[in-house]
Amino acid sequence: MIKCIAIDDEPLALKQIESYILKTPFLELLKSFESPLEAISYLQETNVALMFVDINMPDLNGLDFVKSLENSPKIIFTTAYSQYAVEGFRVDALDYLLKPIDYVTFLKASNKAKSWFDLHQKKPEQIQSNEDFLFIKSEYKIVRIKLNDIKYIEGMREYIRIHLTNEKPIMTLLSMKAMEAQLTNKKFMRVHRSYIVNLDKITTIERNRIVFDKVYIPVSDQYKDKFQQFIEGNFLS
Repeated sequence: MIKCIAIDDEPLALKQIESYILKTPFLELLKSFESPLEAISYLQETNVALMFVDINMPDLNGLDFVKSLENSPKIIFTTAYSQYAVEGFRVDALDYLLKPIDYVTFLKASNKAKSWFDLHQKKPEQIQSNEDFLFIKSEYKIVRIKLNDIKYIEGMREYIRIHLTNEKPIMTLLSMKAMEAQLTNKKFMRVHRSYIVNLDKITTIERNRIVFDKVYIPVSDQYKDKFQQFIEGNFLS
């Protein structure tokens, strides 16, 4: 629902706009005013998305009223004088309705407003992270790393070192916690405060240590039960 108000110093014209708003399914009339001065304090306290504002009003005309607002809602102007059309669009009005206004014309302008709100209030679709690779910042460069190429990840205080199968390790300024959260893929498991391993790359386990070539990675007590479940789940006896 688009929350809106109507402002017109002519009671009959205001009643007509009110009735049009009430019969339009996606509009919600919060309040109507016969003077823009009455609407100022209301706008300061209420979240209004759209205003139907007459231009020709005493004391303060609709154009000057809109220009005076620091954070104006979107505007659809109503007036009996066509010469204000250009100036109306200069204040970023969504549309301009020339009196007398029939409902078809009103609805067309309201649909234009709805399209504007649908476009600007739509949340961008979340881009899903790719499960095959990561981008890592290393030595002022952004490097793409295939997850399948990672053997294990070593924590080094503020840095981590990513050990790869056929390339030299890559260093990056990142915490182990952040890296672990990124590697939600089930093929990776943290086995120690300082190590995350690619389970697909494990070939040898010796005395509760994972062996990668000549590197022995300990499995700490904190992660021992989870790692043992992985072994038992894939153990052939």
